[in-house]
Amino acid sequence: MSEPHIRAQVLVVDDERDHAQAMADALRKPGHVCTIVHSLAAARDELLHGHFDVIITDLVMESEVAGLEVLALARAEQPHAETIMVTAHGDIPTAKKALQGGAYDFIEKPVDLVVLRNLVHRAAETVMLRGQNEALKGVAESAFGFEGIIGESPAMRQVITMIRQLAPSTLPVLVTGESGTGKELVASAIHKLSKRASRRFVTFNAAGQAESLLEDQLFGHVRGAFTGADKDREGVFEYADRGTVFLDEIGDMPLAMQPKLLRVLETGDIVRLGANETKRVDVRLVSATNRDLKKLASEGAFREDLYFRLKGAEIHIPPLRDRREDVPLLVQHAIGKYAADLGRTRPSITQPALMRLVAYDWPGNVREVFQLMHRMTVMVQGDTIDVRDIPDEIRAGDDTGETHTQTRAGLAGVGLDKLEKEAIRQTLAMTAGNRELTANMLGIGERTLSRKVKEYGLR
Repeated sequence: MSEPHIRAQVLVVDDERDHAQAMADALRKPGHVCTIVHSLAAARDELLHGHFDVIITDLVMESEVAGLEVLALARAEQPHAETIMVTAHGDIPTAKKALQGGAYDFIEKPVDLVVLRNLVHRAAETVMLRGQNEALKGVAESAFGFEGIIGESPAMRQVITMIRQLAPSTLPVLVTGESGTGKELVASAIHKLSKRASRRFVTFNAAGQAESLLEDQLFGHVRGAFTGADKDREGVFEYADRGTVFLDEIGDMPLAMQPKLLRVLETGDIVRLGANETKRVDVRLVSATNRDLKKLASEGAFREDLYFRLKGAEIHIPPLRDRREDVPLLVQHAIGKYAADLGRTRPSITQPALMRLVAYDWPGNVREVFQLMHRMTVMVQGDTIDVRDIPDEIRAGDDTGETHTQTRAGLAGVGLDKLEKEAIRQTLAMTAGNRELTANMLGIGERTLSRKVKEYGLR
């Protein structure tokens, strides 16, 4: 495994001074920062007051269990760090006991310095990955604070702003966007933030239903209205009186039904099937569609007057491929949700796997993210999701698609400075501006990142 870009803070604990110095010198060559101490008391002081990513300790020093005491201290005072035990051949059973107590690994004397460097590199990589996952988890949890809507991209912040503005009003709202983008969540948020929050929120899908059945479900019927109508039944609008109705797939509503819906919007009056008298209802309507209603209206496939009534205000939810910076938040939240559902430890996800998921176009949008992460959380072996755990069609990048072909072609001839600027911009967006995490993901120092941000005029 290559070693660039990982500079760990390492504590070396060994009462043999020359041996400690040799290990530290070997680790300083690839860039690790080493602190050397020669006793349990000195190790305790460093662990109480310092900050380390990796601790290397001899197992036997002033006592046969001194190394185990260092391990216990490290677990208590530096729980994020990994500890490597150095042991003589005869102490291997004790070293194995240390692994059960939380040590990362052990290495036998005489220490092979190349093996030691590789072991420290892997331990430091584990610490860095865990830190990145915890940081993203924190971002995801903070983003998951607005009525279940996850997203920190500018587009989603605009959606949330519009929800807050529109919720207190009585304006009908049309929510547009591709399937799977979360239109029902937006409708639910509007209801929960409105003055009708204590009343019913009723969801109804207008697609794929016969006209007579649709009318009965929306407006109800009286006894004897048709064969089998043995009692009065209220429809969706009566049931939701003084609440909110969410009509999904409104673009698929039959033309013959549209004037009756328009009447409800204009007057608040409904007529049950088989009845003569009208009933007045007070309902806030939120509708949604993945179709272009304006185009349908111009083609005569949708009533223009109804379109304008539905569109008191419009909230458009962009597809996930246009707000890729929200993907890590969704992925982390979904992993946590399904791990909790399964009663298992939350698995982490490697950076290459996360980047592969960010690069994918997500034709099924947010719904597809949750479906995939449910599957991967169930199927993953071990406690880390890696690229190998991603289904072939996503891992391969679906390279036959026109979008990816155009993207690759679009990189030809682009200057390295522009590529670097775009990489920094997208990673900052992905981490919601977390510079420490951004620097780790890009494999550069925070000072370098700050200089580049200023140089490229990024925010």
